[in-house]
Amino acid sequence: MKAASAESIRNFCIIAHIDHGKSTLADRLLELTGLIDPEDSGDHPQVLDDMELERERGITIKAHAVTMNYRHPDGGDYLLNLIDTPGHVDFSYEVSRSLAACEGAILLVDAAQGVEAQTIANVYLALEHDLTLVPVLNKIDLPSARPDEVRQQIVDLIGCSPDEVLSVSAKNGTNIPELFEKVVERIPPPPGDRDAPLQALIFDSLFDNYRGAVAYVRVVSGVMRSGMTVFFYSTGRRYKVDEVGLLRLKRQPVEELIAGEVGYVIPGCKEVSETRVGDTIGEASRPLPEPLPGYREPKPMVFAGLFPADAADYEDLKGALARLKLNDASLQYEPETSGALGFGFRCGFLGLLHLEIVQERLEREYDLNLVSTVPNVEHRITTGDGQVLLVDNPAHLPDPTFIATVEEPIVDAQVVTPSDYVGVVMQLANERRGTYLNTEYLDSRRTVLHYRLPLAEIIYDFYDRLKSITRGYASFDYEYSGWEPTRMVRLDILLNGEMVDALSVIVHADKAYAWGRRVVDKLAELIPRQLFQVAIQAAIGSHIIARSTVRALRKNVLAKCYGGDVTRKRKLLEKQRAGKKRMKRIGKVDLPQEAFMAILRAD
Repeated sequence: MKAASAESIRNFCIIAHIDHGKSTLADRLLELTGLIDPEDSGDHPQVLDDMELERERGITIKAHAVTMNYRHPDGGDYLLNLIDTPGHVDFSYEVSRSLAACEGAILLVDAAQGVEAQTIANVYLALEHDLTLVPVLNKIDLPSARPDEVRQQIVDLIGCSPDEVLSVSAKNGTNIPELFEKVVERIPPPPGDRDAPLQALIFDSLFDNYRGAVAYVRVVSGVMRSGMTVFFYSTGRRYKVDEVGLLRLKRQPVEELIAGEVGYVIPGCKEVSETRVGDTIGEASRPLPEPLPGYREPKPMVFAGLFPADAADYEDLKGALARLKLNDASLQYEPETSGALGFGFRCGFLGLLHLEIVQERLEREYDLNLVSTVPNVEHRITTGDGQVLLVDNPAHLPDPTFIATVEEPIVDAQVVTPSDYVGVVMQLANERRGTYLNTEYLDSRRTVLHYRLPLAEIIYDFYDRLKSITRGYASFDYEYSGWEPTRMVRLDILLNGEMVDALSVIVHADKAYAWGRRVVDKLAELIPRQLFQVAIQAAIGSHIIARSTVRALRKNVLAKCYGGDVTRKRKLLEKQRAGKKRMKRIGKVDLPQEAFMAILRAD
């Protein structure tokens, strides 16, 4: 059944912090509209999280959309389009494009955990897009639930009345039918003129092995039909549409998508990089001069090298990255060579979670054993002659004598924490070179701290440390802000005088000694003892700032001497000493894979 007009369409999403029950609520909505059978979904909850990694981690990595038919108690038939969004800050751009495809959002808050950092960030994002919010209190069946207290937090956050906050249990299905009624009543129908020229927003895309790129779109104006010629504003390329349709867990072809509808289009292009998230599709015969606002290129924020543990797997890694990029246009990579690790790829990621997911998918889905170098952020270098360089690899950092200024990326961060932990959170932020902005009080028990932090200081273990010092109660969210001048240096690690390029990092000058000291001590624990002494050094340029030594294994050459002249013993010891010198000169240090992640765990 297809909607008769835009008046009967509702486009909405669910915004929530991680683990507040977003995917479980989506399951209940699908069950109530008959798209899935409750008995069939019992073995595989979180139907929209169809990736194995999503189920294991309990997070939404890839956005999904589904169209549901709903009959309101007043007798009206409605077409409800649920656009599921990723929850993590790494994917905030995809979240913003999904919000731009909606008129409303269900604001879901856990009754036990309360309002958290991503809840606040997503609310601000929704308000920027003028979305109508339907506040919902979830998990009211939990023994630890605090419904009255958390309801007041929601009221203070968005300024609604307490009666507007609906209490539900997504797990048990409590009050889910009432939620559907609220969605239809409160969220406005989509605007749009069916007779106007075509404009469609791409909010997600994927690759089909048989059909090519598939774009998930919201038609803002006009009509999209199969057979018509369309073009993409960002590239200007034209394609003839093979198929359009609705998303009902599976693709369902239809004749046309009208203004206000959400669905998919198969434009006949072979690469998913052509169907860029946030881009606008227009009609070739009636193009509008301007695309829909908000499009930007996906910009990697974290860079790391991925190398096969076995050099023979290089071609397999190359093919795996190419196939993975078909479904992940934000992944960027280029070949790289390391003296320590051989041939591999320098990859750009949206954030540290994105890095972890890509590496885990490569290892699981393509049966690869990978070694990752230390993640780095991009730095903007201005040389003495005015040339501006973007450096994402420590090996490419120019000589300090040629550098005029170094700038690093800065983020605006907010930490939601119980008031008891404000002191330790501020101490952690100060340790990471944070600049305090202000404090907000959600209620008598919860505080929001606003800081400006260098991105380089939070990509390593900031989130883990934050969870540790607040016993898991604090939550964290950030947004890229811009560049700021800083004093960064390249810290190299040397083994017996030879630099290991894969262990080089760019660190702040004030932290270089402490960082180098921790790393050489950690490596001294991890590197197995050799028959010769191994010197581990941390250096800035030619200046050694820290050193640790792995003692040599010693064979007892005097064991066969039972008494006799001391000159005989001395001759054997001299011979052993000369052999060790020769061995040290030609010997290679066995560097275990764990060493490359030791820097992250140096604390």
